[in-house]
Amino acid sequence: MQLTGMLYGAQLLRHVDFPSAEVLGPDASEDEIQALIRRHGQVFVKPLFKGGVGKKGKSGLIGRARDLRSALAEKERLYFAEHRHGNATAKANGVTFEGGVPAEHEVYFAITDDTRFRAPTMTLTHRGGVDIEELDKSEVATVPFDALTGLKAFVVANALTDIGAPKEIISPLVQHLPKLWELMHHYGMTTLELNPIRMRVDGNGKLTPVACDFKCGFDRDDPRVARLNLPQHLFAADVGAFEQEVNELRTHQGQSDVFVINERGTILAPTFGGGANSLVTEVLGEAASISSDFGGNPPYEKMKQVAKICYRHFLAQSNVLFIIGGKSNNTDIHETLRAMGDALREHFATHGPTPLYVVVGRGGPNLVRGFGALADTCEALGLPYRFFGFDSAISEVVNYAKRVDEWMKAGGRAAIAEQLGIKAAV
Repeated sequence: MQLTGMLYGAQLLRHVDFPSAEVLGPDASEDEIQALIRRHGQVFVKPLFKGGVGKKGKSGLIGRARDLRSALAEKERLYFAEHRHGNATAKANGVTFEGGVPAEHEVYFAITDDTRFRAPTMTLTHRGGVDIEELDKSEVATVPFDALTGLKAFVVANALTDIGAPKEIISPLVQHLPKLWELMHHYGMTTLELNPIRMRVDGNGKLTPVACDFKCGFDRDDPRVARLNLPQHLFAADVGAFEQEVNELRTHQGQSDVFVINERGTILAPTFGGGANSLVTEVLGEAASISSDFGGNPPYEKMKQVAKICYRHFLAQSNVLFIIGGKSNNTDIHETLRAMGDALREHFATHGPTPLYVVVGRGGPNLVRGFGALADTCEALGLPYRFFGFDSAISEVVNYAKRVDEWMKAGGRAAIAEQLGIKAAV
């Protein structure tokens, strides 16, 4: 998730007229907070974190106040709160004040791409407000639907009936939930989650679904995201200099998704494709310096610039340059490997040679030409290399790169350094 909370979530939901809790930002005046409490009876004070930060409620990071004094005390407690979830630590910078929404029923709703069905999939339960994993499967509906026809009302109605949802909540949810597919589809989202949606009773006794928490993730390479005019700082959550440099190269063509796994990793693995990325990241573990996906047929100049950034940050410490991906349908292998080879030449010319073993596993258009161009570069620079084509199992190629890394640590790095006429760094 890249965006969480109702501060921007309420703004996005207004694009499709989906009701949401009233929310004030960190710059709200005392008069505005007091008026919000007067209208709703209570407010929830929540810290503002960049990116998707979960389990805030269980960590005591949500405050409730029924008067201005208590609300300001919660603001002081949570404004710069720190939160650790798993291996990630996040620091808040501000709070939101959200009007309370009294309700008897709470609903969980999410849409995401599910690899099991290879289709957008709705997850829905009338037992919202808790972790979805804690519920029995009989209480949760998981329903794939056709992206071309969208999320139809009858899909929502059937799902709620199948899980035994109360009859009074079915009609209002059927009216409103399909709007969320429009929001996700038209604005470049990959995931959308509302938990909870509280079913508020209006003056006529009718129920209205009201979003009380919001999470979503975007495909940053989808131009439709720009329609929302969201501040760029929302997508710069706790990134280092390396990620920031790569993110600045985002264009409509070619992906550039990176994350530093281990700043002292010994295998630099520029990876092409989400499936390859998952396998490489899992198998290499702490030996990998970065997790990346540079697929999507990047043009020569973009790939060269991305490679230069990777080399500048990580090549000196790396034993293995591991260029890996599956069999591509549209990525020009010659262009990408030529770009990475040219960037390697320029890096050696500028920063001097470094002991390195080059391992490549790829398939796709112009593969032989690409291998030839990169082989010429490795031979000119005096670097050993091993290339694997599309007929090699990617898992075996990854394991080969790990064995090369172990060999380099056991004396191979020093041997290559001697051939290059340099001293191997310890």
